[in-house]
Amino acid sequence: MVEMDWKRLRTCVSPNGEFAFGVHRPRYRVANLRENDFVCPLGKTPDGRTVGNQANFPAEDVAEPAADAVIEVPNPLPFRGATFILQRSADRIAKDPSAIALPEAPPLSFFRTLTDAVTGPDSEKLADRIFERLPAPVRLALAVSSTDADDLVRLARQCCTFIEDPRTGLPCGLRFSADKNGNRRPEITDAALFEALANNPHLPDVYKEVMVLRPGVQGGSEIVGEFCGAGGSHVFEYLRRNSYIPWGHYAANMAHDAVRYRIQDLGLADVVGMRHLYYQRTYLRLAETMGLAVEERRKSTTPEALESIRRQVFEEQAAGAVPDPPFNATLWGWNFGFDYAPNRYRLHASHQQIHQQYALIPGRLEVSAGPEHPPVYAFGDMVADFCRLYREASGRPFFDAYLAAIRSNRRTDGHPTLPRSLVVHEDDHCLVFVPKAQTSQWELQVMTVMPVGNILEAGVGTRRSLDRAIFLAARVLGEMGARMITIFEFSKRFDAVDRDQRLVYSFLPRLPESPGAFSEAQYRWINGHYPEDFAEACRRRLEPILEEINAAGG
Repeated sequence: MVEMDWKRLRTCVSPNGEFAFGVHRPRYRVANLRENDFVCPLGKTPDGRTVGNQANFPAEDVAEPAADAVIEVPNPLPFRGATFILQRSADRIAKDPSAIALPEAPPLSFFRTLTDAVTGPDSEKLADRIFERLPAPVRLALAVSSTDADDLVRLARQCCTFIEDPRTGLPCGLRFSADKNGNRRPEITDAALFEALANNPHLPDVYKEVMVLRPGVQGGSEIVGEFCGAGGSHVFEYLRRNSYIPWGHYAANMAHDAVRYRIQDLGLADVVGMRHLYYQRTYLRLAETMGLAVEERRKSTTPEALESIRRQVFEEQAAGAVPDPPFNATLWGWNFGFDYAPNRYRLHASHQQIHQQYALIPGRLEVSAGPEHPPVYAFGDMVADFCRLYREASGRPFFDAYLAAIRSNRRTDGHPTLPRSLVVHEDDHCLVFVPKAQTSQWELQVMTVMPVGNILEAGVGTRRSLDRAIFLAARVLGEMGARMITIFEFSKRFDAVDRDQRLVYSFLPRLPESPGAFSEAQYRWINGHYPEDFAEACRRRLEPILEEINAAGG
Protein backbone atom coordinates (compact mmCIF):
# COMPACT_ATOMS: atom_id res chain seq x y z
CA MET A 1 0.00 0.00 0.00
CA VAL A 2 2.82 2.41 0.87
CA GLU A 3 4.55 1.61 -2.42
CA MET A 4 1.44 2.54 -4.40
CA ASP A 5 1.10 5.79 -2.49
CA TRP A 6 4.58 7.11 -3.23
CA LYS A 7 4.29 6.21 -6.92
CA ARG A 8 1.19 8.37 -7.19
CA LEU A 9 3.36 11.35 -6.28
CA ARG A 10 5.05 11.13 -9.73
CA THR A 11 8.60 11.50 -8.44
CA CYS A 12 11.65 9.54 -9.58
CA VAL A 13 12.97 9.28 -6.00
CA SER A 14 11.92 6.02 -4.39
CA PRO A 15 11.83 5.69 -0.57
CA ASN A 16 14.65 3.13 -0.69
CA GLY A 17 17.01 5.81 -2.04
CA GLU A 18 17.06 4.89 -5.74
CA PHE A 19 15.92 6.63 -8.91
CA ALA A 20 12.86 5.15 -10.60
CA PHE A 21 12.30 5.81 -14.32
CA GLY A 22 11.25 3.97 -17.48
CA VAL A 23 11.90 3.49 -21.19
CA HIS A 24 9.46 3.81 -24.09
CA ARG A 25 10.27 1.39 -26.96
CA PRO A 26 7.59 2.37 -29.49
CA ARG A 27 6.34 0.07 -32.27
CA TYR A 28 3.10 0.78 -34.08
CA ARG A 29 1.07 0.72 -37.30
CA VAL A 30 -0.55 3.80 -38.87
CA ALA A 31 -3.65 3.54 -41.06
CA ASN A 32 -3.09 5.31 -44.37
CA LEU A 33 -6.09 7.64 -44.88
CA ARG A 34 -4.63 9.79 -47.70
CA GLU A 35 -6.71 9.97 -50.87
CA ASN A 36 -4.30 11.53 -53.37
CA ASP A 37 -0.65 11.34 -54.37
CA PHE A 38 1.36 14.49 -55.12
CA VAL A 39 4.54 12.98 -56.48
CA CYS A 40 6.94 15.57 -57.90
CA PRO A 41 10.69 16.09 -58.43
CA LEU A 42 12.62 17.86 -55.68
CA GLY A 43 15.89 18.41 -57.52
CA LYS A 44 18.89 16.53 -58.89
CA THR A 45 22.04 14.87 -57.56
CA PRO A 46 25.51 16.01 -58.74
CA ASP A 47 25.48 13.24 -61.39
CA GLY A 48 22.14 14.37 -62.79
CA ARG A 49 19.75 11.87 -61.26
CA THR A 50 16.33 13.17 -60.23
CA VAL A 51 15.45 13.28 -56.54
CA GLY A 52 11.75 12.71 -55.95
CA ASN A 53 9.30 12.58 -53.08
CA GLN A 54 7.79 9.13 -53.68
CA ALA A 55 8.67 8.05 -50.14
CA ASN A 56 6.25 10.65 -48.80
CA PHE A 57 3.30 8.93 -50.47
CA PRO A 58 3.16 5.25 -49.42
CA ALA A 59 0.49 3.10 -51.02
CA GLU A 60 -0.32 1.03 -47.91
CA ASP A 61 -0.50 1.45 -44.15
CA VAL A 62 2.76 2.43 -42.44
CA ALA A 63 4.38 0.02 -39.97
CA GLU A 64 7.07 1.10 -37.51
CA PRO A 65 8.57 -2.05 -35.93
CA ALA A 66 11.13 -0.30 -33.66
CA ALA A 67 11.21 3.50 -33.34
CA ASP A 68 13.96 5.17 -31.34
CA ALA A 69 13.70 4.55 -27.61
CA VAL A 70 12.85 7.44 -25.29
CA ILE A 71 13.71 7.37 -21.56
CA GLU A 72 11.17 9.12 -19.33
CA VAL A 73 12.47 10.38 -15.98
CA PRO A 74 9.95 12.04 -13.62
CA ASN A 75 11.44 15.07 -11.91
CA PRO A 76 12.35 14.48 -8.25
CA LEU A 77 9.99 17.41 -7.53
CA PRO A 78 6.93 16.42 -9.58
CA PHE A 79 5.60 19.96 -10.03
CA ARG A 80 8.61 20.48 -12.35
CA GLY A 81 7.38 17.85 -14.83
CA ALA A 82 9.41 15.10 -16.50
CA THR A 83 12.49 14.80 -18.71
CA PHE A 84 12.52 12.75 -21.92
CA ILE A 85 15.97 11.55 -23.04
CA LEU A 86 16.36 10.65 -26.72
CA GLN A 87 18.36 7.43 -26.49
CA ARG A 88 19.92 7.47 -29.96
CA SER A 89 21.38 10.95 -29.42
CA ALA A 90 22.42 10.13 -25.85
CA ASP A 91 24.22 6.95 -26.96
CA ARG A 92 26.18 8.96 -29.50
CA ILE A 93 27.26 11.58 -26.94
CA ALA A 94 28.18 8.86 -24.41
CA LYS A 95 31.12 7.99 -26.65
CA ASP A 96 32.64 11.44 -26.02
CA PRO A 97 31.06 13.54 -23.22
CA SER A 98 33.50 16.38 -23.92
CA ALA A 99 31.46 17.02 -27.06
CA ILE A 100 28.87 18.66 -24.82
CA ALA A 101 29.89 22.26 -25.46
CA LEU A 102 28.95 25.34 -27.42
CA PRO A 103 31.48 26.89 -29.81
CA GLU A 104 32.79 30.37 -29.17
CA ALA A 105 31.21 33.11 -31.22
CA PRO A 106 33.35 33.68 -34.33
CA PRO A 107 35.08 37.04 -34.86
CA LEU A 108 32.91 39.45 -36.83
CA SER A 109 33.75 42.90 -38.18
CA PHE A 110 31.17 44.43 -40.48
CA PHE A 111 33.24 47.52 -41.33
CA ARG A 112 36.24 45.40 -42.34
CA THR A 113 33.94 43.21 -44.43
CA LEU A 114 32.73 46.33 -46.25
CA THR A 115 36.22 47.74 -46.84
CA ASP A 116 37.42 44.34 -48.11
CA ALA A 117 34.50 44.14 -50.53
CA VAL A 118 34.50 47.76 -51.70
CA THR A 119 37.80 48.50 -53.45
CA GLY A 120 39.17 51.81 -54.58
CA PRO A 121 40.59 55.00 -53.09
CA ASP A 122 37.26 56.00 -51.49
CA SER A 123 36.44 52.55 -50.07
CA GLU A 124 36.47 53.68 -46.41
CA LYS A 125 34.26 56.71 -47.09
CA LEU A 126 31.81 54.52 -49.00
CA ALA A 127 31.85 51.97 -46.18
CA ASP A 128 31.13 54.78 -43.71
CA ARG A 129 28.09 55.87 -45.72
CA ILE A 130 26.79 52.29 -45.92
CA PHE A 131 27.29 51.84 -42.18
CA GLU A 132 25.32 54.99 -41.42
CA ARG A 133 22.39 53.80 -43.56
CA LEU A 134 22.02 50.27 -42.19
CA PRO A 135 18.41 49.17 -41.60
CA ALA A 136 17.44 48.91 -37.94
CA PRO A 137 17.28 45.06 -37.83
CA VAL A 138 20.81 44.84 -39.28
CA ARG A 139 22.13 47.36 -36.76
CA LEU A 140 20.60 45.38 -33.90
CA ALA A 141 22.04 42.10 -35.22
CA LEU A 142 25.48 43.73 -35.39
CA ALA A 143 25.14 45.18 -31.90
CA VAL A 144 24.83 41.70 -30.39
CA SER A 145 27.11 39.82 -32.83
CA SER A 146 30.05 42.04 -33.73
CA THR A 147 33.36 41.45 -31.98
CA ASP A 148 34.94 44.57 -33.50
CA ALA A 149 35.12 47.50 -31.08
CA ASP A 150 35.14 49.89 -34.06
CA ASP A 151 31.79 48.53 -35.27
CA LEU A 152 30.28 48.90 -31.83
CA VAL A 153 31.56 52.44 -31.26
CA ARG A 154 30.12 53.52 -34.63
CA LEU A 155 26.74 52.05 -33.64
CA ALA A 156 26.89 53.62 -30.19
CA ARG A 157 27.28 57.05 -31.76
CA GLN A 158 24.12 56.38 -33.77
CA CYS A 159 21.88 55.71 -30.75
CA CYS A 160 22.92 58.32 -28.15
CA THR A 161 24.81 61.60 -27.75
CA PHE A 162 28.16 61.56 -25.97
CA ILE A 163 29.97 64.35 -24.16
CA GLU A 164 33.62 64.01 -25.22
CA ASP A 165 36.86 64.75 -23.44
CA PRO A 166 38.45 67.50 -25.57
CA ARG A 167 41.92 66.08 -24.97
CA THR A 168 41.28 62.43 -25.87
CA GLY A 169 38.09 62.53 -27.91
CA LEU A 170 36.77 59.69 -25.74
CA PRO A 171 33.34 59.92 -24.11
CA CYS A 172 33.23 61.29 -20.57
CA GLY A 173 29.45 61.46 -20.22
CA LEU A 174 26.08 61.45 -21.98
CA ARG A 175 23.97 64.41 -22.98
CA PHE A 176 20.82 64.69 -20.88
CA SER A 177 17.56 66.48 -21.56
CA ALA A 178 14.33 66.90 -19.60
CA ASP A 179 11.36 64.61 -20.26
CA LYS A 180 7.73 65.77 -20.11
CA ASN A 181 7.77 65.46 -16.33
CA GLY A 182 10.91 67.55 -15.98
CA ASN A 183 13.15 64.59 -15.15
CA ARG A 184 16.58 64.52 -16.77
CA ARG A 185 17.06 61.51 -19.05
CA PRO A 186 19.94 60.51 -21.35
CA GLU A 187 19.28 61.36 -24.99
CA ILE A 188 18.83 57.85 -26.43
CA THR A 189 17.33 57.59 -29.90
CA ASP A 190 17.18 53.78 -30.15
CA ALA A 191 16.70 52.08 -26.77
CA ALA A 192 17.00 48.49 -28.06
CA LEU A 193 20.23 49.27 -29.92
CA PHE A 194 21.60 51.10 -26.88
CA GLU A 195 20.81 48.15 -24.58
CA ALA A 196 22.26 45.59 -26.98
CA LEU A 197 25.50 47.53 -27.36
CA ALA A 198 25.85 48.07 -23.62
CA ASN A 199 25.64 44.31 -23.11
CA ASN A 200 28.28 43.42 -25.71
CA PRO A 201 31.59 42.57 -23.95
CA HIS A 202 33.56 43.85 -26.96
CA LEU A 203 32.35 47.44 -26.55
CA PRO A 204 35.31 49.36 -25.02
CA ASP A 205 34.99 49.73 -21.26
CA VAL A 206 35.03 53.53 -21.42
CA TYR A 207 31.82 53.40 -23.46
CA LYS A 208 30.25 50.79 -21.15
CA GLU A 209 30.98 52.99 -18.14
CA VAL A 210 29.54 56.15 -19.64
CA MET A 211 26.47 54.42 -21.10
CA VAL A 212 25.35 52.13 -18.27
CA LEU A 213 27.91 51.37 -15.55
CA ARG A 214 28.58 54.72 -13.90
CA PRO A 215 26.43 54.96 -10.73
CA GLY A 216 23.27 56.95 -11.44
CA VAL A 217 23.37 56.87 -15.23
CA GLN A 218 20.43 54.43 -15.35
CA GLY A 219 18.30 56.26 -12.81
CA GLY A 220 17.95 57.29 -9.23
CA SER A 221 18.05 53.91 -7.47
CA GLU A 222 19.92 54.45 -4.22
CA ILE A 223 23.15 52.55 -3.50
CA VAL A 224 22.69 51.26 0.05
CA GLY A 225 25.48 48.70 0.32
CA GLU A 226 29.00 48.11 -0.93
CA PHE A 227 31.59 45.34 -0.86
CA CYS A 228 35.30 45.66 -1.64
CA GLY A 229 37.26 42.44 -1.91
CA ALA A 230 40.45 40.87 -3.15
CA GLY A 231 41.64 41.25 -6.73
CA GLY A 232 39.80 44.48 -7.36
CA SER A 233 36.38 43.03 -6.58
CA HIS A 234 33.86 45.81 -6.03
CA VAL A 235 30.09 45.39 -5.70
CA PHE A 236 27.29 47.93 -5.22
CA GLU A 237 23.93 47.13 -3.69
CA TYR A 238 21.09 49.04 -5.36
CA LEU A 239 17.62 49.44 -3.86
CA ARG A 240 14.79 48.92 -6.35
CA ARG A 241 11.91 50.71 -4.66
CA ASN A 242 8.90 50.30 -6.94
CA SER A 243 9.60 46.67 -7.66
CA TYR A 244 7.61 43.82 -9.14
CA ILE A 245 8.53 42.18 -5.83
CA PRO A 246 6.37 43.77 -3.09
CA TRP A 247 8.36 45.59 -0.38
CA GLY A 248 11.18 46.26 -2.84
CA HIS A 249 14.15 44.21 -3.91
CA TYR A 250 17.90 44.69 -4.03
CA ALA A 251 20.39 44.24 -6.85
CA ALA A 252 24.02 43.44 -6.11
CA ASN A 253 25.82 44.67 -9.24
CA MET A 254 29.51 44.62 -10.05
CA ALA A 255 30.62 48.26 -9.83
CA HIS A 256 31.77 50.47 -12.70
CA ASP A 257 35.43 49.89 -11.79
CA ALA A 258 35.11 46.08 -11.69
CA VAL A 259 33.87 45.16 -15.16
CA ARG A 260 32.60 41.57 -15.38
CA TYR A 261 30.73 40.81 -18.59
CA ARG A 262 31.78 37.18 -19.01
CA ILE A 263 31.52 34.29 -16.56
CA GLN A 264 35.22 33.64 -17.25
CA ASP A 265 36.01 37.11 -15.83
CA LEU A 266 34.19 36.32 -12.60
CA GLY A 267 36.33 35.67 -9.53
CA LEU A 268 35.40 33.85 -6.35
CA ALA A 269 35.72 37.17 -4.48
CA ASP A 270 33.02 38.65 -6.73
CA VAL A 271 30.50 35.94 -5.85
CA VAL A 272 31.49 36.18 -2.17
CA GLY A 273 30.84 39.93 -2.33
CA MET A 274 27.44 39.65 -3.97
CA ARG A 275 26.41 36.90 -1.57
CA HIS A 276 27.72 38.88 1.44
CA LEU A 277 25.39 41.73 0.51
CA TYR A 278 22.50 39.23 0.26
CA TYR A 279 23.24 37.75 3.69
CA GLN A 280 23.83 41.17 5.21
CA ARG A 281 20.61 42.73 3.92
CA THR A 282 18.52 39.71 4.90
CA TYR A 283 19.88 39.38 8.43
CA LEU A 284 19.73 43.11 9.14
CA ARG A 285 16.16 43.49 7.90
CA LEU A 286 15.04 40.49 9.95
CA ALA A 287 16.86 41.83 13.02
CA GLU A 288 15.08 45.18 12.67
CA THR A 289 11.66 43.50 12.44
CA MET A 290 12.47 41.66 15.68
CA GLY A 291 13.51 44.80 17.49
CA LEU A 292 17.13 43.74 17.76
CA ALA A 293 19.58 46.63 17.98
CA VAL A 294 21.79 46.89 14.90
CA GLU A 295 24.31 49.69 15.13
CA GLU A 296 25.97 49.30 11.72
CA ARG A 297 25.47 52.31 9.43
CA ARG A 298 27.57 53.62 6.55
CA LYS A 299 29.86 50.57 6.69
CA SER A 300 29.86 46.96 5.58
CA THR A 301 29.27 44.37 8.29
CA THR A 302 32.27 42.14 8.98
CA PRO A 303 31.79 38.38 8.58
CA GLU A 304 32.12 37.96 12.36
CA ALA A 305 29.52 40.62 13.14
CA LEU A 306 27.24 39.21 10.46
CA GLU A 307 27.37 35.75 12.00
CA SER A 308 26.56 37.23 15.41
CA ILE A 309 23.48 38.95 13.97
CA ARG A 310 22.41 35.76 12.20
CA ARG A 311 22.64 33.77 15.42
CA GLN A 312 20.56 36.32 17.32
CA VAL A 313 17.89 36.35 14.62
CA PHE A 314 17.89 32.55 14.37
CA GLU A 315 17.52 32.15 18.12
CA GLU A 316 14.71 34.71 18.29
CA GLN A 317 12.98 32.97 15.40
CA ALA A 318 13.34 29.55 17.03
CA ALA A 319 11.98 30.90 20.33
CA GLY A 320 8.93 32.35 18.59
CA ALA A 321 9.76 35.86 19.79
CA VAL A 322 7.85 37.31 16.83
CA PRO A 323 4.73 35.14 16.47
CA ASP A 324 3.53 36.75 13.24
CA PRO A 325 6.69 38.02 11.46
CA PRO A 326 6.19 40.39 8.52
CA PHE A 327 8.75 38.45 6.44
CA ASN A 328 9.45 34.73 6.58
CA ALA A 329 11.14 33.75 3.30
CA THR A 330 13.80 34.88 0.84
CA LEU A 331 13.85 35.35 -2.90
CA TRP A 332 17.22 35.16 -4.70
CA GLY A 333 18.08 34.92 -8.38
CA TRP A 334 20.57 35.76 -11.07
CA ASN A 335 20.03 36.25 -14.80
CA PHE A 336 23.34 36.15 -16.64
CA GLY A 337 23.76 36.98 -20.30
CA PHE A 338 21.80 38.93 -22.86
CA ASP A 339 20.70 38.72 -26.47
CA TYR A 340 18.32 40.37 -28.91
CA ALA A 341 16.97 38.91 -32.13
CA PRO A 342 17.05 41.36 -35.08
CA ASN A 343 13.23 41.52 -34.90
CA ARG A 344 13.58 42.99 -31.39
CA TYR A 345 12.53 39.87 -29.54
CA ARG A 346 14.51 39.96 -26.31
CA LEU A 347 16.02 36.55 -25.66
CA HIS A 348 17.11 36.87 -22.04
CA ALA A 349 16.31 39.00 -19.02
CA SER A 350 19.72 40.21 -17.96
CA HIS A 351 21.20 43.67 -18.05
CA GLN A 352 24.71 45.09 -17.95
CA GLN A 353 27.26 43.47 -15.65
CA ILE A 354 27.10 40.30 -13.59
CA HIS A 355 24.63 40.84 -10.79
CA GLN A 356 22.28 39.09 -8.37
CA GLN A 357 18.85 40.10 -7.08
CA TYR A 358 17.20 39.32 -3.78
CA ALA A 359 14.33 40.25 -1.51
CA LEU A 360 12.37 39.19 1.52
CA ILE A 361 8.93 37.67 0.99
CA PRO A 362 6.13 38.62 3.38
CA GLY A 363 4.32 35.92 5.29
CA ARG A 364 0.87 37.35 4.63
CA LEU A 365 -1.08 39.79 2.47
CA GLU A 366 -2.12 43.03 4.07
CA VAL A 367 -5.37 43.33 2.15
CA SER A 368 -7.51 40.62 0.60
CA ALA A 369 -9.80 41.22 -2.36
CA GLY A 370 -11.79 38.08 -1.56
CA PRO A 371 -13.46 36.51 1.45
CA GLU A 372 -10.16 35.20 2.84
CA HIS A 373 -6.45 36.01 2.70
CA PRO A 374 -4.78 33.76 0.10
CA PRO A 375 -1.26 32.54 0.85
CA VAL A 376 1.69 34.62 -0.38
CA TYR A 377 3.54 32.81 -3.15
CA ALA A 378 7.05 31.47 -2.64
CA PHE A 379 8.60 28.80 -4.87
CA GLY A 380 9.99 26.93 -1.86
CA ASP A 381 6.46 26.36 -0.56
CA MET A 382 5.84 23.85 -3.36
CA VAL A 383 8.95 21.97 -2.26
CA ALA A 384 7.70 22.01 1.33
CA ASP A 385 4.26 20.75 0.31
CA PHE A 386 5.78 17.90 -1.65
CA CYS A 387 8.12 16.96 1.22
CA ARG A 388 5.09 16.66 3.48
CA LEU A 389 3.20 14.48 0.99
CA TYR A 390 6.26 12.30 0.41
CA ARG A 391 6.77 11.67 4.11
CA GLU A 392 3.08 10.82 4.55
CA ALA A 393 3.12 8.44 1.59
CA SER A 394 6.46 6.73 2.16
CA GLY A 395 7.32 7.22 5.80
CA ARG A 396 10.73 8.65 4.85
CA PRO A 397 11.98 12.25 4.55
CA PHE A 398 12.21 13.16 0.86
CA PHE A 399 15.65 14.78 0.89
CA ASP A 400 17.15 11.86 2.81
CA ALA A 401 15.93 9.55 0.04
CA TYR A 402 17.01 12.03 -2.66
CA LEU A 403 20.56 12.34 -1.36
CA ALA A 404 20.79 8.55 -1.07
CA ALA A 405 19.61 8.19 -4.68
CA ILE A 406 22.21 10.72 -5.90
CA ARG A 407 25.01 8.92 -4.09
CA SER A 408 23.95 5.42 -5.21
CA ASN A 409 23.03 6.48 -8.75
CA ARG A 410 23.09 3.82 -11.44
CA ARG A 411 23.83 4.96 -14.97
CA THR A 412 20.65 5.78 -16.90
CA ASP A 413 21.47 3.48 -19.84
CA GLY A 414 22.78 0.76 -17.52
CA HIS A 415 26.23 0.68 -19.13
CA PRO A 416 28.59 -1.05 -16.65
CA THR A 417 31.83 0.82 -17.40
CA LEU A 418 30.86 4.36 -18.43
CA PRO A 419 30.62 7.16 -15.82
CA ARG A 420 27.74 6.76 -13.38
CA SER A 421 28.16 9.64 -10.88
CA LEU A 422 25.91 12.71 -10.99
CA VAL A 423 28.16 14.65 -8.59
CA VAL A 424 30.38 17.35 -10.09
CA HIS A 425 31.84 18.71 -6.84
CA GLU A 426 31.30 18.05 -3.14
CA ASP A 427 32.52 19.27 0.23
CA ASP A 428 31.27 18.84 3.80
CA HIS A 429 28.37 21.25 3.30
CA CYS A 430 27.25 21.27 -0.36
CA LEU A 431 26.89 19.23 -3.52
CA VAL A 432 27.18 20.50 -7.09
CA PHE A 433 25.40 17.86 -9.16
CA VAL A 434 23.46 17.12 -12.32
CA PRO A 435 19.76 16.41 -11.69
CA LYS A 436 18.63 12.98 -12.91
CA ALA A 437 15.83 14.84 -14.73
CA GLN A 438 17.28 18.07 -16.15
CA THR A 439 14.76 20.84 -16.83
CA SER A 440 17.32 22.58 -19.01
CA GLN A 441 19.55 20.42 -21.19
CA TRP A 442 22.50 21.72 -19.14
CA GLU A 443 20.89 22.12 -15.72
CA LEU A 444 23.16 21.98 -12.69
CA GLN A 445 22.06 22.20 -9.07
CA VAL A 446 23.72 23.13 -5.79
CA MET A 447 22.25 21.60 -2.64
CA THR A 448 23.13 21.62 1.04
CA VAL A 449 24.07 18.20 2.39
CA MET A 450 22.88 18.79 5.95
CA PRO A 451 19.28 19.86 6.74
CA VAL A 452 19.81 23.56 6.04
CA GLY A 453 16.75 24.95 4.27
CA ASN A 454 17.40 28.69 4.09
CA ILE A 455 20.20 31.18 4.66
CA LEU A 456 19.03 31.91 8.20
CA GLU A 457 19.92 28.32 9.09
CA ALA A 458 23.25 28.53 7.24
CA GLY A 459 26.29 29.05 9.47
CA VAL A 460 29.66 30.40 8.39
CA GLY A 461 30.89 27.10 6.92
CA THR A 462 27.71 26.49 4.95
CA ARG A 463 27.63 30.03 3.56
CA ARG A 464 31.27 29.81 2.52
CA SER A 465 30.56 26.47 0.83
CA LEU A 466 27.47 27.82 -0.94
CA ASP A 467 29.37 30.82 -2.29
CA ARG A 468 32.12 28.59 -3.64
CA ALA A 469 29.68 26.06 -5.11
CA ILE A 470 27.68 28.78 -6.88
CA PHE A 471 30.89 30.21 -8.30
CA LEU A 472 32.12 26.78 -9.48
CA ALA A 473 28.81 25.84 -11.10
CA ALA A 474 28.64 29.15 -12.97
CA ARG A 475 32.27 28.96 -14.11
CA VAL A 476 31.89 25.36 -15.32
CA LEU A 477 28.89 26.29 -17.45
CA GLY A 478 30.76 29.33 -18.75
CA GLU A 479 33.72 27.14 -19.76
CA MET A 480 31.30 24.89 -21.66
CA GLY A 481 30.13 27.89 -23.66
CA ALA A 482 26.90 28.87 -21.88
CA ARG A 483 26.21 32.54 -22.55
CA MET A 484 22.76 32.92 -20.95
CA ILE A 485 21.97 31.32 -17.58
CA THR A 486 19.11 31.76 -15.13
CA ILE A 487 19.90 30.80 -11.53
CA PHE A 488 17.45 30.77 -8.64
CA GLU A 489 17.04 29.58 -5.08
CA PHE A 490 14.56 27.06 -3.62
CA SER A 491 14.35 27.87 0.09
CA LYS A 492 12.01 27.06 2.93
CA ARG A 493 10.28 29.63 5.10
CA PHE A 494 12.04 30.70 8.27
CA ASP A 495 9.16 29.53 10.46
CA ALA A 496 8.67 26.15 8.75
CA VAL A 497 8.83 23.21 11.18
CA ASP A 498 10.10 20.61 8.68
CA ARG A 499 13.79 19.95 9.28
CA ASP A 500 14.24 17.85 6.12
CA GLN A 501 13.99 20.53 3.42
CA ARG A 502 17.33 21.50 1.86
CA LEU A 503 18.45 24.78 0.32
CA VAL A 504 18.77 24.27 -3.45
CA TYR A 505 20.02 26.45 -6.32
CA SER A 506 19.13 25.59 -9.90
CA PHE A 507 21.30 26.72 -12.85
CA LEU A 508 19.35 26.78 -16.11
CA PRO A 509 21.35 27.65 -19.25
CA ARG A 510 19.42 28.76 -22.33
CA LEU A 511 20.75 26.96 -25.40
CA PRO A 512 20.55 28.08 -29.06
CA GLU A 513 18.31 25.22 -30.26
CA SER A 514 16.01 25.21 -27.22
CA PRO A 515 13.74 28.25 -27.48
CA GLY A 516 11.01 26.89 -25.21
CA ALA A 517 7.80 25.79 -26.91
CA PHE A 518 4.67 23.79 -26.14
CA SER A 519 6.60 20.84 -24.71
CA GLU A 520 8.37 23.03 -22.20
CA ALA A 521 5.13 24.87 -21.43
CA GLN A 522 3.77 21.48 -20.31
CA TYR A 523 6.94 20.78 -18.29
CA ARG A 524 8.07 18.11 -20.75
CA TRP A 525 11.84 18.65 -21.00
CA ILE A 526 13.58 17.11 -24.02
CA ASN A 527 17.21 16.06 -23.70
CA GLY A 528 19.80 14.46 -25.97
CA HIS A 529 22.36 13.17 -23.45
CA TYR A 530 22.47 11.09 -20.30
CA PRO A 531 22.85 13.12 -17.08
CA GLU A 532 25.89 11.07 -16.11
CA ASP A 533 27.71 12.13 -19.28
CA PHE A 534 26.90 15.77 -18.63
CA ALA A 535 28.32 15.38 -15.12
CA GLU A 536 31.49 13.88 -16.58
CA ALA A 537 31.80 16.79 -19.05
CA CYS A 538 31.44 19.23 -16.13
CA ARG A 539 34.04 17.45 -14.00
CA ARG A 540 36.59 17.65 -16.81
CA ARG A 541 36.13 21.41 -17.01
CA LEU A 542 36.14 21.83 -13.26
CA GLU A 543 39.68 20.55 -12.74
CA PRO A 544 41.54 23.58 -14.18
CA ILE A 545 39.15 25.95 -12.35
CA LEU A 546 40.00 24.30 -9.02
CA GLU A 547 43.72 24.50 -9.86
CA GLU A 548 43.30 28.22 -10.57
CA ILE A 549 41.54 28.79 -7.22
CA ASN A 550 44.10 26.77 -5.29
CA ALA A 551 46.95 28.64 -6.94
CA ALA A 552 45.36 31.90 -5.80
CA GLY A 553 44.98 30.58 -2.26
CA GLY A 554 41.16 30.47 -2.47
